Amino acid sequence: MGEKVVKKKNQISEQHIKKILQSLKSINYGSITLVIQDGIVIQVETKEKIRLK
Repeated sequence: MGEKVVKKKNQISEQHIKKILQSLKSINYGSITLVIQDGIVIQVETKEKIRLK
């Protein structure tokens, strides 16, 4: 069987940090929102705005 991963409060995995950084690099204008529940990041929302000239 697989290893059971126990997440401690306020702990974020390296994989999740990489995904957040990847989101930061991929947008020029917009926002990134972290959704936190019980001290754990459970969702990352990315909104990108496109500026028209």
